[in-house]
Amino acid sequence: MTTEERIAASETRIFKAVFPNTTNHYDTLFGGTAMQLMDEVAFITATRFARKRVVTVSSDKIDFKKPIPAGTIVELIGKVAYVGKTSMKVNVEIYTEQMYSYERERAIVGDFTFVAIDEFKKPIRIM
Repeated sequence: MTTEERIAASETRIFKAVFPNTTNHYDTLFGGTAMQLMDEVAFITATRFARKRVVTVSSDKIDFKKPIPAGTIVELIGKVAYVGKTSMKVNVEIYTEQMYSYERERAIVGDFTFVAIDEFKKPIRIM
């Protein structure tokens, strides 16, 4: 399988409903909760690409473009954006959808860097 085919095959999409227990006093999704969901999707994407143990080593520039209100559906999309020898960068976008209409917009975008590790937690080649 080529690198491009592996990137396409590892794209990850997860849907969640935003419930009141995940929102702040403005009735919008907590930023930390959004980041946790993004890191989870990025981890799954990186694992599906490398098929090795991976760990998050950094998150870069997470842009909160729109608030995410309670009572909406969110779609998280993870895509491998860069592959190095032992590390890879995964881009994650969060889109909001209204539950009772077809409105959809991008709310948050960010990048996460992962390193592949061996059983001794030492970096190893991804490919």
